[in-house]
Formats: sequence, C-alpha cells, structure tokens
Amino acid sequence: MTNPFSPISPSPELVRQWWAEIWHEGTPRFKLHCDEHIATRAAQWGADQELEACCEWMASKPTSERKIPELRDARRPKPPSLKEQALSELNLTADPNGAELSRTQVELIRQALEALDD
Repeated sequence: MTNPFSPISPSPELVRQWWAEIWHEGTPRFKLHCDEHIATRAAQWGADQELEACCEWMASKPTSERKIPELRDARRPKPPSLKEQALSELNLTADPNGAELSRTQVELIRQALEALDD
C-alpha cells in the first residue's frame, strides 16, 4: 500500500511485480523466502530512490555536479566479476591442511572457467 505521506513508497504495481517474481504456476517458488524477497526488493528500491534524490540535490549545487558519478559509484558498487568471485572462493579454501571446496564453490569456479576464452 502506498503511503501518501512518504515520498519513498513503492507503487502497488511495483509490489505486485515483486510478488510475481516469486510466484510460479499458483505456488511460490521460494515458500520460505517470500517475505524476505519482498523486503529486500523494497529496501533496495527505497535506497535507490534516496540515492537519486541525493544526486538531484547535488545537481542543484554548482560545485557538486561533477561529484554525482562518484557518489553513485560509491553507494552502488558493481558486484564482483565471476572471475573475482571464483578467485575469492579459491583464496578462502587455500588451507594448507587440505580444506575441500563446497558444491557451491565448485559451481562458481566452473562457471568462471567456462566463461574464459579458449
């Protein structure tokens, strides 16, 4: 439900879209994570709205406009690449006592290797 007193409230259409992301053929795909998914999407959406409001405010200040891209990069860093993720997983398991990789770690490393050019 949209709160008319809050400038950062998702529209009913947007909330329905988030629910649609977790429902498939009449049942939720992630039964245990429905509320978590909606809360996460709403928090991210609200944070994005706030960031854009801050950037608009900065644009109204003559000395701040050139800092807007820097602000966006700092507040919304890009996720690590597949290569960076795979290397991180290998570093986590670089145990001299022979730690083993989990299935998730192996899958991530496999995806990174498959993405490499021959």
